[in-house]
Amino acid sequence: MEAPYVASATSKGGRSGHVRSESGFIDQAVVVPTEFGGPGGATNPEELFAAGYASCFLSALGLLAAKREIDTTEATVTADVGLVLEGGGLDLRVELVVRLPGVERELAEKLVSRAHDVCPYSRATRGNIPVDLMIAEPVAA
Repeated sequence: MEAPYVASATSKGGRSGHVRSESGFIDQAVVVPTEFGGPGGATNPEELFAAGYASCFLSALGLLAAKREIDTTEATVTADVGLVLEGGGLDLRVELVVRLPGVERELAEKLVSRAHDVCPYSRATRGNIPVDLMIAEPVAA
């Protein structure tokens, strides 16, 4: 099946190099984080993945909420993408922290769970990396 949209980015130098998207909107140095002995001072693959996942998840959440006429203009999703040492190598782990101001906790939990079912990033990572879902306070009582 042909994809109606394809994003393209090219890396040169890997974790100590440069990444540029075909559109030119991303044109960024990439470095190893200081926590892993690198120089820091620029982005890294995990930060780029976190930005994409947070944006995608919030979009999925917004579409589901709109079907229930729930306003999500003040909602946020923070994706914390971590590198963990596992079995002699590095693995990813993700925590998604969702803020849905004014939405009751039970409904927020249902929306977040359903968004995790339909978000393309969640679908791609399912069974591959751990993804923890958190609903941040405050939510409506």
